[in-house]
Amino acid sequence: MSNDEQHYSLAVTPDEAGLRLDHFLVQRLADYSRSALRKLIRDGLVTMDGEACKAGCRLRSGDGVEVVIPSPPPSELIPEQIDFRVLHEDDSLLVLVKPPGLVVHPAAGHRQGTLAHGLLYHCASLPGTKEQRPGIVHRLDKDTSGVMLVAKTETALRQLTADFQSRNIRKTYHAVLLHCPAADRGRVVAAIGRHPVQRKKMAIRAGGRHAATCWRVVERYPNGMGLMELDLETGRTHQIRVHMASLGCPVAGDDLYGGRVPPACGLEITRQLLHASTLGIFHPVSREPLEFAAPLWPDMMAIVEQLRTLAGGK
Repeated sequence: MSNDEQHYSLAVTPDEAGLRLDHFLVQRLADYSRSALRKLIRDGLVTMDGEACKAGCRLRSGDGVEVVIPSPPPSELIPEQIDFRVLHEDDSLLVLVKPPGLVVHPAAGHRQGTLAHGLLYHCASLPGTKEQRPGIVHRLDKDTSGVMLVAKTETALRQLTADFQSRNIRKTYHAVLLHCPAADRGRVVAAIGRHPVQRKKMAIRAGGRHAATCWRVVERYPNGMGLMELDLETGRTHQIRVHMASLGCPVAGDDLYGGRVPPACGLEITRQLLHASTLGIFHPVSREPLEFAAPLWPDMMAIVEQLRTLAGGK
């Protein structure tokens, strides 16, 4: 048995009689998530009288429940040198510019060469490494470029996470849209949740999480495309991409949400043209207000210059 493996022996009280096994465990083992406890049940690591049980099993007063929490697997993150530009660094905080095409943390099909690997190479020790999210407070999609925050201490991670949750961080993006809205500015308020059929997509759903995006047209081009500035009031997965697509104005190059650029446009676009331009924060320790900015990534800037040429140059 591993020294890190944990065992719990739990006796069901009269007040707990009739509870489902999974609900009982959620109450008794509050340090573990509901999904983690259900996985233990599925893996046969929760037993009564030596027999594995199902999540819906109803308990009786006096039943004895044995739970084995296996030792966590060792971190698979091996530091790798990954190129990214540092905007700011101190003892608590790292601010960087993520290149397009770089996955933030390991996932299926991306077990190596992620930003997480590069952060460990740069910093050696970061909070959240065991969860394969070293210092990561928020994320950008693989093909989105721009400013990202990284917490270098547990204290900074907790504070920055709280700031994101309380919407105490200002986020501004720029995007090239396939079709420019008729109005010059607007606000989209529409809840976002997982697409009911296509699991890689998000969608506007009645039961989704509240999401709000403010947008402003910066430049319009003769072919109908436009450069936009977007302020996020919330930070849902694919929020800008979903909200803009809902207006019939998907992000150019975003094939997942209808932004495929026709060959007739004569533009070589190889990714969604979305860039995290600025982040306004309070320092996680000193609480000093700070703002960090990164210019459009060169490939996106090149497309903008081409579109400006169509408009007669600026």
